[in-house]
Amino acid sequence: MNTTRNLRLGPLPKTENIKLTFACPTGLKADLDRYAALHAQAYGEAVDAVTLIPYMLEAFMAGDRGFRRSSSTNPAALRHAHASADADLSGR
Repeated sequence: MNTTRNLRLGPLPKTENIKLTFACPTGLKADLDRYAALHAQAYGEAVDAVTLIPYMLEAFMAGDRGFRRSSSTNPAALRHAHASADADLSGR
């Protein structure tokens, strides 16, 4: 069984980005690097953890019911959350 096709995060779309810097525990960084290697293996495109983090956060936020519920008062935020959730589901 090819477990790499079971990754929650699918192929990455091309987007416009802004730079954001953050610190994380070394164990998390190791896990992110391992995930990036599995993602590259699954989709045939080399990608590093830094590239994956925004998509992971977006998928997390789209799947957070409390966040989506609080965004329901902001239609633009709700549309973005739904689009992200739909993209996440189509990447499975």
